[in-house]
Amino acid sequence: MKQTAIEVKNLSAGYNNQAIMENLCFEILSGEIFVILGGSGCGKSTVLKHMIGLIPPVTGKIIIHGQDMVTAQGKTKNSLLQKIGVAFQNGALFGSMTVLENVMLPLKEYTDLPMDAIETIARVKLGLVDLEQGAFLLPDELSGGMRKRAAIARAMALDPSILFLDEPSAGLDPLTSAGLDKLIMDLRASLGITFVIVTHELESILAIADRTIMLEKQTKGIIATGPPKQLKQDKSNPYVYNFFNRNLELRNIKNDPKS
Repeated sequence: MKQTAIEVKNLSAGYNNQAIMENLCFEILSGEIFVILGGSGCGKSTVLKHMIGLIPPVTGKIIIHGQDMVTAQGKTKNSLLQKIGVAFQNGALFGSMTVLENVMLPLKEYTDLPMDAIETIARVKLGLVDLEQGAFLLPDELSGGMRKRAAIARAMALDPSILFLDEPSAGLDPLTSAGLDKLIMDLRASLGITFVIVTHELESILAIADRTIMLEKQTKGIIATGPPKQLKQDKSNPYVYNFFNRNLELRNIKNDPKS
């Protein structure tokens, strides 16, 4: 039986004590590809920022490997942060550094390893994402897909057990997006990494997610949870069914003389 990697308890997510999502409860299993989805502006990325300790939640707990990210401080929090890696939507790479230097940065900051060992580890991480050939390029010289891969390599620098990816397929063409999906599945298979992914890209969700939760802005909560292929067949909630099938939306657009 798989262990629980993350447990979110009664999380109210938002800013300045103003909740945009309330009383979220869910758990993520070790080695799982778990997707948080929902419409634009529903709070997906805000929930992710709470989970990685970037901003404090209004209320609630985020238990990662038995430790609460919300209350952890000092060395405890630093230790906890080193167990996770994050790749943001825009990559957040330092433009003045080469790809290799970007991947080396976390190792320089959080380890006492000699420089040759740091460079070797960084090269290994680039190899894992098939980006060895881009080691000495600057971020501006990379394609969108290559920047995503570089960000994932940097997120893996400290060998985290959990990777958080914010909209990894955003702005990518279908072929590049499919290649990124394959990379995520390969990394999970070879390294046992737990993935927490924020996205609304339906093809990616159906291709890689073991389970998903769907957030809704109006209800400020989770309106569906489970394997995406199962949710695709479930007609109990029309909004969820239409999201996963897109049939009703397309039909309405086709029949609307104004569109």
